[in-house]
Amino acid sequence: MNTMSEAGAVAGESVTSSCAVSRSAAARVLRAWNIEDLRRIAKRRLPLGIFDFFDGAAEDEVTLRANRAAFERVRLLPKMLAGVEKVDTSTSILGGHSRMPIAVGPTGGIGFGWPFADVGVARAAAQAGIPYTLSTMATASIERIAREAGGRLWFQAYIFEKRERTTTLIERARQFGYEGLMVTVDVPVGGKRERDFRNDFAIRFRFTPRNVVDFASRPLWVLDILRYGMPKLENVAGFAPEARTTAEIASSVGQWDADFDWDGLKEMRDRWPGKMLVKGVLRADEAERLASMGVDAVVVSNHGGRQLDGAIAGLDALPPIVRAVKGKMSVLVDGGVRRGVDAIKAVALGAEGVMLGRATLYGACAAGEAGAARAIQILRDELVRAMQLSGVRSIAEIGPDLLAPPL
Repeated sequence: MNTMSEAGAVAGESVTSSCAVSRSAAARVLRAWNIEDLRRIAKRRLPLGIFDFFDGAAEDEVTLRANRAAFERVRLLPKMLAGVEKVDTSTSILGGHSRMPIAVGPTGGIGFGWPFADVGVARAAAQAGIPYTLSTMATASIERIAREAGGRLWFQAYIFEKRERTTTLIERARQFGYEGLMVTVDVPVGGKRERDFRNDFAIRFRFTPRNVVDFASRPLWVLDILRYGMPKLENVAGFAPEARTTAEIASSVGQWDADFDWDGLKEMRDRWPGKMLVKGVLRADEAERLASMGVDAVVVSNHGGRQLDGAIAGLDALPPIVRAVKGKMSVLVDGGVRRGVDAIKAVALGAEGVMLGRATLYGACAAGEAGAARAIQILRDELVRAMQLSGVRSIAEIGPDLLAPPL
């Protein structure tokens, strides 16, 4: 633990330095007017293999596109003459206050997109007053985020084949005061992400002529790597103390536990004293069973289309799940959230809020903490405007009567 603390102190100094050299990038993102603008900035800055790792999904990417299309299909019936000069975006998510019906979901490996990006995203979320979720496969440790970010913190747990490793991570999160444990259940095996194959990119990384040329095409990104070093998967680095590189760490950690089942989840629920969220559920019957087990929240999610291609869009799966749990647990939804109005649509369909994945990731890859903060600001500004144009003064006023009948 002392070694980890010392590493965190050094990294904290590096975060400050990184922020100092990103002023020009911060100025660029201020000219970004939507999440797609941030995506384009990130794409210009990153090697193709790194960008595609974040941007891509499984196989034909049908589910990736379906996530966005689901939000675009939902139409609103705005109310007029509602007196909307002032609107209140605050709400309750998982029993706690949030300034918006938005939380930041887990995104792994984003330190490869910008130095110390995990800390930057967590700080941006804390500053915005919304919950933040740290991924097991983050490039910042449980301890560092707790020390340097603050705010409402949730820890996302993958289930490793050596299950005691997951248990160790969960205990670390408990010791450092994380409010919620988010168990991801839709990764018994990894999805087939063909962009990564074509780019010779994998977390178990090796240099090839293809990716060397790719990296060389983005010299500013290379300079960041040379200056700050190759990021490490800090949460799992302790499982392979002799490992010197991310590739060696990933190789030593092991595979996901494809045998993890309802009994394993119940045991985890019984051990964890705080709030528990289960992420990756698309079926109403499973959500109902989770509620009966004492799970506090379900995240309706298909992993951003990165797992089973052809899975239903999260927003399309949301209404049956809301009906099934009958208010017994919190319901969040992710996948395809790119506009502030998307949060209104999700709440009107029964969710407490939406979770961000690629939206803040694009911002962080464009300009670190400043880019993540810009992504959240864009969504908040759009949310406020959409509430005014919809004729609602608070999140509590958003209901199914705001939805137009489907075409």
